[in-house]
Amino acid sequence: MLAQRGHVALAVMSLLLLLWQQTATIEVPQDPKIQQDLKQPPTIVKQSLKDYIVDPRDNIIIECEAKGNPVPTFSWRRNGKFFNIGKDPRVTMRKRSGTLEIGFRSGGRPEDYEGEYQCFAANDFGTALSNKILLRVSKAPLWPKEVLEPVVVGEGSPLVLPCNPPPGLPPPYTFWMNSAMMPIPQDKRVSMGLNGDLYFSNVLAKDAHTDYSCNARFLFTHTIQQKNPFTLRVQSNEPYNDTSSYNSTGGGRKVAESTPTFLSPSGSDSSKMVLRGEQLLLECIAAGLPTPSIKWFKKGGDLPGQKVKFENYNKTLRIVSVSEEDAGEYVCMANNHIGSIRHSIYVQVKAAPYWLDKPSNLVLAPDENGRLVCRANGNPKPHIQWLLNGLPIESSLPTPSRQVLGDTIIFRSVQMGSSAVYQCNASNHHGYLLANAFVSILDMAPRMLGPKNQLIKVIENNRTFLDCPFFGSPLPELRWFKNGQGSGLDGGHYRVYINGTLEIKRARSEDEGTYTCVASNILGKVENQVRLEVKEPTRIVRAPEHQSAVRGSTTHFDCKVKSDPTLPVTVTWFKDDKLLSLGWRLKKDEESLSIPNVNEGDEGTYTCTVKSEIDQDAASARLTVLEEASLNPSVSSALPADIPDSPMDLDLSDPAARSVRLTWIPGNDHNSPVTQFLVQFEEDRWEPGKWQDLSSYPGGLNSVVLQLHPFVNYQFRVIAFNSVGQSKPSRPSPRYKTSGAAPDVIPTGLQGWGTKNNNMEITWEPLLDLERNGPNLHYNVWWRRKDSEEEWSNVTTVESKHVIHDTETFVPYEIKIQARNEFGSGPESNIIIGYSGEDKPTDPPLDLRVSKIESTKVNIHWNPVDLTTVLGQFKEYRLYYWREASLVKSLRVSKEKKTKGFYSTVAQPAGILSDLVPYSQYKMFMVVANSRYESPPSNTVEFHTKEGVPDAPKFFKIVQRSSDTIHLEWDKPLEPNGVLIGYQLKYQTVNGSKVGHLQLEIFLPNVTEFTLRLPDRSTRYKFYLSALTQVGAGEVYAEESPHFANEVELTDASVSSTFAPTPPPLAPLPPTTIAPTTISTSTTTTTAATTITTTTTTTTTTTSETTTTTTPPVPVTTKRIDQNVLVPPGREIWNLTVEPNSNYANVSWRHNFPAGSSEFVLEFTLDSNGTIVKIVPVKQQPPITVADLIEGAKYRLRVYSHEHHSISSKYVTFETSAAYIKEVDIATQGWFIGLMCAIALIVLILLIVCFIKRSRGGKYPVRDKKDLPLDPVDQKDQDGSFDYQNENENENSSDEDNKPLQGSQTSLDRNVKESDDSLVDYGEGGDGQFNEDGSFIGQYTVKKDKDETEGNESSEATSPVNAIYSLA
Repeated sequence: MLAQRGHVALAVMSLLLLLWQQTATIEVPQDPKIQQDLKQPPTIVKQSLKDYIVDPRDNIIIECEAKGNPVPTFSWRRNGKFFNIGKDPRVTMRKRSGTLEIGFRSGGRPEDYEGEYQCFAANDFGTALSNKILLRVSKAPLWPKEVLEPVVVGEGSPLVLPCNPPPGLPPPYTFWMNSAMMPIPQDKRVSMGLNGDLYFSNVLAKDAHTDYSCNARFLFTHTIQQKNPFTLRVQSNEPYNDTSSYNSTGGGRKVAESTPTFLSPSGSDSSKMVLRGEQLLLECIAAGLPTPSIKWFKKGGDLPGQKVKFENYNKTLRIVSVSEEDAGEYVCMANNHIGSIRHSIYVQVKAAPYWLDKPSNLVLAPDENGRLVCRANGNPKPHIQWLLNGLPIESSLPTPSRQVLGDTIIFRSVQMGSSAVYQCNASNHHGYLLANAFVSILDMAPRMLGPKNQLIKVIENNRTFLDCPFFGSPLPELRWFKNGQGSGLDGGHYRVYINGTLEIKRARSEDEGTYTCVASNILGKVENQVRLEVKEPTRIVRAPEHQSAVRGSTTHFDCKVKSDPTLPVTVTWFKDDKLLSLGWRLKKDEESLSIPNVNEGDEGTYTCTVKSEIDQDAASARLTVLEEASLNPSVSSALPADIPDSPMDLDLSDPAARSVRLTWIPGNDHNSPVTQFLVQFEEDRWEPGKWQDLSSYPGGLNSVVLQLHPFVNYQFRVIAFNSVGQSKPSRPSPRYKTSGAAPDVIPTGLQGWGTKNNNMEITWEPLLDLERNGPNLHYNVWWRRKDSEEEWSNVTTVESKHVIHDTETFVPYEIKIQARNEFGSGPESNIIIGYSGEDKPTDPPLDLRVSKIESTKVNIHWNPVDLTTVLGQFKEYRLYYWREASLVKSLRVSKEKKTKGFYSTVAQPAGILSDLVPYSQYKMFMVVANSRYESPPSNTVEFHTKEGVPDAPKFFKIVQRSSDTIHLEWDKPLEPNGVLIGYQLKYQTVNGSKVGHLQLEIFLPNVTEFTLRLPDRSTRYKFYLSALTQVGAGEVYAEESPHFANEVELTDASVSSTFAPTPPPLAPLPPTTIAPTTISTSTTTTTAATTITTTTTTTTTTTSETTTTTTPPVPVTTKRIDQNVLVPPGREIWNLTVEPNSNYANVSWRHNFPAGSSEFVLEFTLDSNGTIVKIVPVKQQPPITVADLIEGAKYRLRVYSHEHHSISSKYVTFETSAAYIKEVDIATQGWFIGLMCAIALIVLILLIVCFIKRSRGGKYPVRDKKDLPLDPVDQKDQDGSFDYQNENENENSSDEDNKPLQGSQTSLDRNVKESDDSLVDYGEGGDGQFNEDGSFIGQYTVKKDKDETEGNESSEATSPVNAIYSLA
């Protein structure tokens, strides 16, 4: 069973291979001779569109071009009938073409020639057809006359203004404009539909206008027709107050809201049909108040994101290049906060026919087989029809060699004379496709297409191809022979390809000879010969080797070559991949390259390349140039290098009109080879006595050709250069005078521009002296108005400018220039465009307005000006704007005007003004500007920016630090950008690279300080402070708590985290215990002196000398110090000075190290215990600023060289100032104890005085200050916000501020009314028995009469001060 299946599969494969061989068509080569002799049926190469719309104002041209041999003849059918061109005098056909031209100069109407045209191209071998061309004349009908009644609609109601444009061909493009020819503004609420109607989702009072006009633009005629304007009246009870709202809450009119409804399309669903490859447009326009928003969905899938575009404020969905997958149900949903509505659109995708397999031309030899295939698809499925030479194939005579099987025609054993053109027509009711494909029966004797008797040279053992292109029909059989004898070559190390090429897999000397290729078919045979020569390869047998040579010596590079004796070879040397220039110094022979007097410029890679006509080889080696000392260190430079001697014996030869050869003898190079020669010249006409550089040449040359200018009397000199310097100039050569000539150069910088409104100044750069080429240099200048037929105006001048007067304002001119002298005129320049002067623009931009106001930016809009009123080159619309005031109370602002330019030429220009200050009042106006002037200003617009986030606080600092608290202070932002509602402080503990949990504090706007209690003394914090408005937090101001006295911060911007090892001090220090030292890094920025900073990691190193155990230090990357480097003589560091502050110091010193190549180290030692606490490597030059010192500490400082530790400055001692007073226990201080005792004694005396006063009948006031108002804490508003006013204003307080407080003592000798509440009243009640509060005082109170008591009510106040006075 398996065997049977194997036999069947083999049989099917054999049958398919046979069919493929039988249907293989002949490929005709594009050889001109073959194409000239080849007979072919016609082929249509050019034709007009199927749907052809023409302009009635032009002649009608219907194209039809075809090729064939013999040349085809053409005929036409119109509306299915023969079109007799000869009978219509208006119709002509182009020669050797089928293109029709229909002219109407002698009368006639283009509409009379509308119809369906088809072109026929025929010759002896068949007839080809063009598509059916539907010719139609473009039409632009007038708008029908109609009287439009005013449209009256209630406010908030929807409205549709119909357009109904006249049906033009092609359909017109519609748009809406007002009487000022400005487009009707469209937005989410008002927009134009696909049918041209203007839709209002809801009508507002501002929509009431009398000039809504629909316009139709016809593309072919370039005309615009305007419909009579609509008048829209909006019914409302009150004047409209707020154009941006429909339901005002500030006392305005309320308009009833409504749920969405669809204006287009109507109903709950609709359908749409679209053809494959076209674009799909779906539209949903809804009414409602508020204006509904539109969203689109596709049921059962997603919208095709790559092809979908939403337009017209989401009301239109566009899908480009529709395919069958885009069919389905699309849903548009309109919604506002009142409700929503949906509409379904069922989309069907149909397809006009499109090709799957388009038939192609078929060239067959007699008795061969072939087939034509015509496959097309569409929706619905297209019908396939075959035609033969333009007629249905069913009407042609049947032939046994042709069989039609649906979309395929099969040809078997075709014979001469059966050539024809077949047409395939695939059609459905959406369109059709028409394709021509000819079947050409070709018989042609074999022909050779390649050159005759070709000679091929190959390298031995290489793969070789011998070409023998041929052609014939039937396809010839090709065979190869060698030396005209033997059987055909195929097999072994020979292989013959189907195109006739013979491959020799590995050529050997015995393969040399003459090869003959023979092509034959039933019509004959032809042959061609190819002669093959096998050559030995070209090889470098002794290659150059790497060498090191002492400067001044001679070196050689070998390059010995072996090649085939019959092949000439060339040897070329390259240095560093550039062709080596061989001169008097560098020499090459057949086998080597010699380089005498080696210098540093000779160092590099040398490559020897040897080439023959069929192969090449290359080898490279490097030359290193050494100093003598590097080979023999004991030998000093007995002969030091010096500058070279001057070149000698300058000679001029080979004179020409603009060149001369200069030759010289080089001078002694003094142990440093010459690397360059500089040739200078001096001329005696323009700048006599001044030597100028002409050109430079390599040091290996001593004879050069100099390129010169005409009409110059030259003399030359040469300067030699080596590594030490340049020689003195040589003696001048004899003079050489070049002959004059016309100028070669066109003056540059030609331009024309007006300096006044009625002139134009033409300027250019004059020629250089050496560009004059002769005496009496002048300039010919031409000008004329652009795009005019007037003659050129011209002037001849010796100046570099010319002014044209009495011109019109800003008119373009064509300008050109030419230089001339006594020997003739130079070339003319290209024509440039210049402009006459500008004037002030006459019209300002109109209706300047703003939208989308944000905190820092705003959109601006304006109506453009007519560019003809600019009276010059339109440069920009220039906006002037300024900050009029801040909306923050009493914050003064700068009213400096700023400008911003907008370049726009669109019909509705707009722009964005950014970088505004939030919460501010702005004003602005706009002008239009040309290059010189500005127009009058537009209307001035005022607007307020929204509130934003505030700037950073003015300052934020740690003003006090004790052992257990941190005190923070800050100030309000300079720009609050809104109403401050408080401050936000975030902080977290920091320990090297580790940070703690972020904590948050919120403060009222009148709080500008905060005290934080530390959990322990070693805790450090990072603080982040920002101000707050309603919008959010502003810019963050970050600070970090300062270091303790036992912390040391290493900072160096130049070394990052690199820490250099500390050298031993100059003097021995006593043994001490080094406390744990934290070396941390931070980032700072300075402006004046350089602050040493670093930016990366934190490293902690702990060392102990009091125990036998040592904690190994953390590995730190250090710069390697070479201990063998000798100390340079004379180097020293002196004059070390320090200017200390609380926690930093400015350090300066002097030194004589080379600038930029030295590093220093600053070593800080605590004077109290000799501990080295700070090491700062420095690359900058002094002075520098060293930060993070300990406040109130005494230091010893020295500076030493990073490379040479023994070079050091002397020690300098300094002390930093204390940042704050150190806290002590106040309760243990003697002065505090004494003060408290004195206060107690004074209080006791005052109590005694009071008791004495009471015994004399005085009253003791209990409620002296009961009714006194509280003192104000600060000058802040009741709501806690700051009053932004000048500090001077705060100082000038009002008189009310200076009045005494109510109930306070005004002076020592004035009475103050006592309180009604007195201990006397309590003492006189009943029998003198009091409760807990009154009984104590009652024991010492004498009962008085009422009159005496009342008499004492006006007595002296019983304050302690007055009590003292009462003792007197």
